[in-house]
Amino acid sequence: MAYKRSELREKCMIILYQYDLMKNNKVEVSIDELIKDTIEIDNEFVKDIVYGVITHQEELDKIANQYIKNWTIDRLDKTGASILRIALFELKFTKTPEIVVINEAIELSKKYSEDSVRKIINAVLDKMIRE
Repeated sequence: MAYKRSELREKCMIILYQYDLMKNNKVEVSIDELIKDTIEIDNEFVKDIVYGVITHQEELDKIANQYIKNWTIDRLDKTGASILRIALFELKFTKTPEIVVINEAIELSKKYSEDSVRKIINAVLDKMIRE
């Protein structure tokens, strides 16, 4: 089955959400198994995003916290935090056009997060690309 990039980003968000939950509950987790359970095909885009976000999470969180006013990324809901980390990773480490990254993040946050979280995600990404 072929997926659109927006569908793959949604899969990445689900995988990162599950990974975060399991890690916080001290459940042993295999990233490869999470990927395999979430998406039935082998997909390099998903692996690049998921492993990239996990590898660079500390740096991505630092960037997010730099732009979130009176708040931190760990106070966002887990889906919102995953969406923001994916977008920050794509902006910093891929050649995906900025407008695509922001649009995809906002669409995901409309579907999975509260309006206040969507606004935070939008503000952080907007501030990051302006600098």
